Amino acid sequence: MKVIVGLGNPGPRYRGTRHNVGYAVIDYLAQGPGAGAFRSRFQGQTAEVREGDLTLLLVKPETFMNLSGRCVREVVDFYKLQLEDLLIVCDDINLPLGKLRARAKGSAGGHNGLRNIQDQLGTADFNRLRIGVDAPALKYDQATVDHVQSRFKPGEQTVIDEAVQKAGQATMLWAHDGIEVCMNSVNAPESVGCEPKASATYYQDKETRKQGDREKEPGGGQGYC
Repeated sequence: MKVIVGLGNPGPRYRGTRHNVGYAVIDYLAQGPGAGAFRSRFQGQTAEVREGDLTLLLVKPETFMNLSGRCVREVVDFYKLQLEDLLIVCDDINLPLGKLRARAKGSAGGHNGLRNIQDQLGTADFNRLRIGVDAPALKYDQATVDHVQSRFKPGEQTVIDEAVQKAGQATMLWAHDGIEVCMNSVNAPESVGCEPKASATYYQDKETRKQGDREKEPGGGQGYC
């Protein structure tokens, strides 16, 4: 089994926000053939996708962003998962809108969701796929929080919809061929995604589905929530 975790905040307040593009990728993948219905498990929503002999577990933590690691740790412990079989998908304010970046390990980069996952797992050696949501115009903490909790402008939505589709394709490339192949494709100059394997082409033309959220987010440490 391979596990894809899309980060976000639950509840209507956060639906469609920049911070929830990880949720958007999971919802996109959940529209594919062989995908089961979501159900509540591990402090989140999970759904299985089957492609031949490959089983993917899609996960949307519902702990709020700053505590995402609690959900991830439960999944890892329950399935006795090797970390090379885990992929985290999240937003990144340090990347231009729609730009993708895949890494096999690295720092949290100020992202509190990644930081909490790192704390819970005790390592930064886990795969991650970041989706650029642009930086806030003003460089202070509250401006950053307001930015990631804001929705995309009409002129940005087409770009992010395409990025979500390409991120979905990138997750399938990772699942079939591993992080190195995914990185080589996603991180290529001028690339905002990758070409999927034949088994993943279903995802090319599907539209993204908006993601659910909850009312109130607990506070976190420094970084963006």
